[in-house]
Amino acid sequence: MKTIGLIGGMSWESTLVYYRLLNEGVRARRGALHSADVLLHSLDFEAVVRLQKAGRWDEAGALLGRAGAGLARAGADCLLICTNTMHLVSGAVERAGGVPLIDIIAETGRAVASAGCRRPLLLATRYTMEHGFYADRMRDAAGIDPMVPDAEDRALVHGIIFDELCQGIVRDASRARLMEAIGRGVARGADGVILGCTEICLLLDPDRLPVRGFDSTAIHAAAALDFALGAEVPALREAA
Repeated sequence: MKTIGLIGGMSWESTLVYYRLLNEGVRARRGALHSADVLLHSLDFEAVVRLQKAGRWDEAGALLGRAGAGLARAGADCLLICTNTMHLVSGAVERAGGVPLIDIIAETGRAVASAGCRRPLLLATRYTMEHGFYADRMRDAAGIDPMVPDAEDRALVHGIIFDELCQGIVRDASRARLMEAIGRGVARGADGVILGCTEICLLLDPDRLPVRGFDSTAIHAAAALDFALGAEVPALREAA
């Protein structure tokens, strides 16, 4: 079994989900008392958020790159950035780490394409929805053309992520509001929904949506298990 290096803490609420999914996956595939071989560098999310708000993405990439390099030195055979938004700097992180980086955008794009969806609604942080890197790379990697909610719904999703889910707050009222936003996306032609923030799975079940749902956290963890247990990870394009 290969060692999985997690760059986590962004937020730690979803890093917990990664740890659970990886260990459940190894137990399901290997049985007995097997568990995942994992190294974790959990960052102070507040420091990362300050860099995001200031648009200081180069500094954020250097910060995560140092974490990745440390994990590689400690024995990690691959790296996972346990957040969608910070894949904006995944190229810098992979270069600094010097080991394969399993890309959540490419893996999710392949899952969406395999399901026959071409115009999924992307629910994510404002940075992921509005920057353009996610949609551009998904088009390149999988021929997928994701759509985003309108401005009001983008603000809604971003607020629920940072003000609630990243702080461990899960509200039925917020679930209902997200379902309404999804309904508006479906009315505009969405044929699927990408849970494109690693915390959204805390609130929405991808199997209980009006169209096909794709949980990027679960997809990312499954790809890491494939790598760790012997399956080949497809080559990725150069990240932005």
